[in-house]
Amino acid sequence: MDEAQQARLAMRRGEWTGTTAFKVPGYVQCNLVVLQKSEAYDFLVYCQRNPKACPLIEVTDRGVPEPRLSAPGADLRTDLPRYAVFREGIRCEDVMDIRALWKEDSVGFLIGSSLTFDDALERAGVPKSEEVWVLNTDLPTVSAGRFEGPLVVTMRWMTPSEAIIATQLTSRFPFNHGAPIHVGDPGEIGADLACPVVGEPVADIPNGVMPVFWACGVTPQQAALLAKPELMITHAPGHGFVTDLKADQFCLP
Repeated sequence: MDEAQQARLAMRRGEWTGTTAFKVPGYVQCNLVVLQKSEAYDFLVYCQRNPKACPLIEVTDRGVPEPRLSAPGADLRTDLPRYAVFREGIRCEDVMDIRALWKEDSVGFLIGSSLTFDDALERAGVPKSEEVWVLNTDLPTVSAGRFEGPLVVTMRWMTPSEAIIATQLTSRFPFNHGAPIHVGDPGEIGADLACPVVGEPVADIPNGVMPVFWACGVTPQQAALLAKPELMITHAPGHGFVTDLKADQFCLP
């Protein structure tokens, strides 16, 4: 049994409830969105129109919780450490298991996560970011049906030389958000440092570093606030799904 399978089983047993950031290095991690079939087509088109924020790794068959292509034998109802439940566009409870919420017409979407390339960045000489922020911007996404809203980004501090390495390296990972969408002044993309989705508010950028921004898989959660589907389940931010796919193989050469 490999490390990815061991991690998922620990989550299934409720032994792993914390973040997956910097965990299980070398494997592709994914964000999760679960919708009923009536909402799934519009969301599929939304992902297709916004591939930087929503790069699809796999879409499950209706009512089937097993991601047969990326993690055969896994169960999307139990094999994440924490889920966020949205009802009518409002984030309600966080849960550790969604078997009671999974329906016969539920469809699971696995969306590539930037957590995938953290190990590759470290091996290339870019140290792990002590803090990673998730921020709203004023950049619009391309709408599809009821799904629309602003682009959400992750932000890391890097030196200029690290930012160059990170841009070159992450461009090889198009299924995990690819290269940064912006480097430098947060104001140019309307990044809201005062009210982060995840992370502490930022008053000043430290000397010697610059902010580097990647499109983020939390974007569809923000779209849910506007689309207001009856029920939408996602990963809790930072609590991803670990696939069996090897990160160094699931990328451009």
